[in-house]
Amino acid sequence: MKESKKEIYKKYNHKELPKITNHFLHGYRCFAKLFCYAYFGVGSVILAVFVFPWLRIGVHSEEEFQIKARKFVSKTFRSFINIMQGIRVCSLVVKESEKFNNLHGKVLVANHPSILDFVFIMSLVPNANCIVRGNLTKTPLAGVIKQCYIVNTLDFNELCELCKATIDKGNNVIIFPEGTRTPRHGKNPLKKGAARIAYYSKCGVQPILVGGNDKYGLGKHDPFWSYNHTEKFIYDFSLLEEIKIDEYIDMSETLAAKRITEKIDEMLSRAISENGKKYITNRVD
Repeated sequence: MKESKKEIYKKYNHKELPKITNHFLHGYRCFAKLFCYAYFGVGSVILAVFVFPWLRIGVHSEEEFQIKARKFVSKTFRSFINIMQGIRVCSLVVKESEKFNNLHGKVLVANHPSILDFVFIMSLVPNANCIVRGNLTKTPLAGVIKQCYIVNTLDFNELCELCKATIDKGNNVIIFPEGTRTPRHGKNPLKKGAARIAYYSKCGVQPILVGGNDKYGLGKHDPFWSYNHTEKFIYDFSLLEEIKIDEYIDMSETLAAKRITEKIDEMLSRAISENGKKYITNRVD
């Protein structure tokens, strides 16, 4: 059901934000964010049109190509994040980054406060596949997505089979169980797709907290030119306790998916609440 304008405003309004105190610095950050958008779009086209064709020349199988391509994209995303940090669009905080790098054969689930969440997670986890929205194949990202990742417009059984195949090879699958970006107020109900895929693949579920400060300017329905009013974006990532599939494998798929989804919701909600106490959006830098 399509949301009314009143419902959208209630979930996404930003009237609680503090006033802009440094208009020059805020203006610079808005411009820098738009520059990063453009840089990312152009870079995606270059990857698809110029880099991937050359990569295919030395690769003999489609599977090997996708592995190498995803690792290359991960390194490219890391470089992109370094640029964003260099021009002071954002800061990245990662607890035990080596643990992200050593994740294998898991369904990775995370909250989704901003449009850049998947970029950060894929930069931290080089062997990650990702389920992405089908409409992204109509954007500059299309060339990268079609060659490397899984779109959510596939039949769900086919989606499960593709996920299991990549998980069985030791890769990870990133899923945002809300299905869309988290609203500024309240939260979206979690979909059971991630739990069903984990149950089908008989693998663990690894929750990831996308923490930090307010992501105004990168959220859903935020104005394109907007930015956090008082400080640069801070992304604080941490791994939560893994949800072991063995605890649910004897249940029916329906019940297991329900229980796993409830556990994901409980863990992420608690972590988000603790993060909110840590980051208060009244600092100025």
